[in-house]
Order: sequence, then C-alpha cells, then structure tokens
Amino acid sequence: MSSVKEALFIMQTKSQQLKQSFLHYGTMLLGVAILAFGLFNVHSQSKITEGGVLGMTLLLHHWLGITPGISGLVMDITCYFIGFRMLGKAFLKNAIFSSIGFSVCYNLYEAYGYVLPNLGGQPLLAAVVGGLFVGIGVGLVVREGGASGGDDALAMIIAKNARCRISKAYFLTDFVVLMLSLSYIPLKNILCSLVTVTISSFLIDKLQKPAAFAETASSNKDGAEQEEDSTDVSA
Repeated sequence: MSSVKEALFIMQTKSQQLKQSFLHYGTMLLGVAILAFGLFNVHSQSKITEGGVLGMTLLLHHWLGITPGISGLVMDITCYFIGFRMLGKAFLKNAIFSSIGFSVCYNLYEAYGYVLPNLGGQPLLAAVVGGLFVGIGVGLVVREGGASGGDDALAMIIAKNARCRISKAYFLTDFVVLMLSLSYIPLKNILCSLVTVTISSFLIDKLQKPAAFAETASSNKDGAEQEEDSTDVSA
C-alpha cells in the first residue's frame, strides 16, 4: 500500500514539475515573441534609436566602423559570461533559451513581412507603441530569469549588485548610451527614444516578481557572511 502511495506521490510531483517547466519556458517564449514582433514591426520601420548594447553597437559602427555583428556578439557574450558568474547556471540556461527563441521569432516575422503600418511619420506614437512591446516582452523574459540579449543580462547584474529596481538599471544603461548617441543622432530622435526607454523600463519593473533581485542579493550576502564566520572560527 505504501509503495502505491509513493508511486502516486512521485507521479504528482513529476506532473507538477512538468507544469511549472512548461509555464516557465512558455512565458519566456511568449516574451521573446512579443519583443521580436515589436522590434520588427515598429522599431525597424520607424527607425527608433536604441539604447543599451544595441545602441552601443550602432555608436561604435558610426565612429569606429566596427560592424554591429561583431561588437554586438562580443558585448552579449561578455554580459552573459558575467551573468553566469554572478547569477548562476540557471540564468545562463534561461538566457540561451530566450536568445534562441528571439532569433527564431524575429526570422519568422521577417519571412512573413510587416503586419503593422509604418509609424515613421509619427515618431512619438512609434516610441509609445515600441515601448509597450519592448516593456511587456522583456518584462516577461526577465521575470522568468532569462535574457534576450546583453542588455537584459547587464540590467539584471546591476540590479542585483546595486540592490536597485531593475527599471532603474535598464533606464541607466539606456540613458547613458542615448546621451552618447547625441554625437551623431538628432535630438528629436533621442527624445523619442527616451520615451520608449521610460515606458519599457516602467513595464519591465511592474512585471517582475516581488523582491526577486533583492532576495537573491541578500541570500548571497548571507552566504558570504557565513563563510567569513566559519573562517574566523577555524582561525
């Protein structure tokens, strides 16, 4: 009788774990699908300027002639490596899954073609709509511990170590790059991009699990303090 109960318990546990995994990866896939849709149908058509890693690749390309294909890859890998060292293996696994998912979704949208009208003539509207897609998409991915690019990884690292809201981390990195981009991009475009950044940062923050980064940072600090205590005792 006990063996039957154990078997049922194991089946229920596995079923629950499978459900949680499906919800976890499904949420990240939905997030990258929304993000890719917005970047392709809104950003690429209206030429909204980017902050973060993507904006830095464009800046480097303009002033130094370095192709974004190379600089973007180097910066993404660097951010992922630091994220792996500071956020753990789970982050890297989620980041790889969401990055591949984003690439697949974006390629599918490219093959299908634009489904939204070009908002290039209405830059403010394009900035608002683009910010909504980016904020919801990235928010869902980061909520599950994933990253669709180096921007997300960098923001998560800053939020954890500075113990600040992730919205502030996103806005800081984007704002710095956008201010540097004033060296070659008209002020009007930068202002519209700041609207996108503000909206997306706000939505990303609202979609996060309560105190997720603070708890992680706190647990790491507690672990470090315990190690120091044990070292003192042994000494």
